[in-house]
Amino acid sequence: MSTTPEHIHCLIIGSGPAGYTAAIYASRADLKPVLYTGMTPGGQLTETTEVDNFPGYPKGITGPELMEDLKAQAERFGTQVRFGLVTKADLNASPKRLWVDESTEITADTVIISTGASAKWIGLENETRLRMNAGGVSACAVCDGFFFRGQEVAIVGAGDTAAEEATYLSKLCKKVYMIVRRGEMRASKAMQHRVLNTPNIEVLWNSVTEDILGKDGVEGVVVKNTETNQSQTINVTGFFVAIGHKPNTDIFKGQLTMDELGYIEVVPGSTKTNIEGVFAVGDCADKHYRQAVTAAGSGCMGALDAERYLAAKGDH
Repeated sequence: MSTTPEHIHCLIIGSGPAGYTAAIYASRADLKPVLYTGMTPGGQLTETTEVDNFPGYPKGITGPELMEDLKAQAERFGTQVRFGLVTKADLNASPKRLWVDESTEITADTVIISTGASAKWIGLENETRLRMNAGGVSACAVCDGFFFRGQEVAIVGAGDTAAEEATYLSKLCKKVYMIVRRGEMRASKAMQHRVLNTPNIEVLWNSVTEDILGKDGVEGVVVKNTETNQSQTINVTGFFVAIGHKPNTDIFKGQLTMDELGYIEVVPGSTKTNIEGVFAVGDCADKHYRQAVTAAGSGCMGALDAERYLAAKGDH
């Protein structure tokens, strides 16, 4: 039995919109890509019900259906989609060496990283239940705010993203409660001014979320003031969590250049990392937009960059 690791021309790590779009382009360029899905095949969108903002679906589509469509399109052109998690990588080796599920070693000429980012959650039992059941708990106001037009909602967070999303929601919703843990925000002064000058945003300072109420959908939130120890129930139908995202990049630390949060840094206008032949696409390299369509666009860029890299080396 041979112990020589399988060699792959183009390895794609991760299976969200970025990974599958990279696979579509790479397979059409005859790079014979192999895509490992990670532990959540389809990525964050598989935990989303209605997707109304992805081009080409005028009536909307569910997240899982959209990812199945992208997967089928990638497979149609010859992508091998495999269930598995890349757990270790030596990207400085030539060819690159990687291990799947801590045991199977593979080598690759090019690697496209599309491991995404995971939203941070508060950790409440009802938060998880209502999030998984599409009951009105979301980590993306831009994605889901549309569904709460004219309603009252709450958002948790104190950074720029929370302030930006609260302002975004204020244009759609009747009232926005912003739950801030301390007596001040971390957001930039400009973003704070915008929040504080928006009439239908009410900031609940020194406050934490104790519980989310509702059987099939959010009906209210129990908020506790940490200075007075008093709890109150606010009647809302939507609950947004904006306490940050964590890019899924830990296995590449010490090899790829990253920012302080762990997002992979790429050469501006490209998907190139600091290591030749390694490209980063989607949310693992994008902390600004984090949309399915921008992830898909960067997946296309990653495949084109990989193809050009191989062509320049004479391998394609």
